Amino acid sequence: MQPENAQSRGVSAQSTADEISVELSSRRTGMSFQRTRLSADRTLMSVTRTSLALIGFGFTIYQVFQKLHDLNVLKSAGAARHFAELLVLLGNVMLVLGIVYHVRFMRTLRRERDQLRADGLIHGESGYPPALSLIIALILLGLGILAILSMLFDLNLLG
Repeated sequence: MQPENAQSRGVSAQSTADEISVELSSRRTGMSFQRTRLSADRTLMSVTRTSLALIGFGFTIYQVFQKLHDLNVLKSAGAARHFAELLVLLGNVMLVLGIVYHVRFMRTLRRERDQLRADGLIHGESGYPPALSLIIALILLGLGILAILSMLFDLNLLG
């Protein structure tokens, strides 16, 4: 009888080791989704940072040359103003593309995660909250749109 007990204990120990291995693998896969999500947030923050620089520089250049023109220091500030408008427009376009890319990527990531969870391969109990970087990017986009409208139509929207 002892050989059967030893054999059954060996199978039981192997089964337990396999369950632990599967559990660890499942947790690692779940954590990799979190790391990928955070990486996408960092990418959006980089796009936002660059867009902010373009919008800020463009708006500043526009304001400086507008004030110099208003004080009759410059007869024409057309080229500088057009360059400034282009910088702000470029910042806005870049931000829109970054937001669209981020939203599409996150939807794809959520679908893949939900499929793996439905298949029982990962636990996936934690949700994906709205990214603060996305909220900030949307606010900056609103400000960028106000800036370009202010510049193109000589409105006093931002001061």
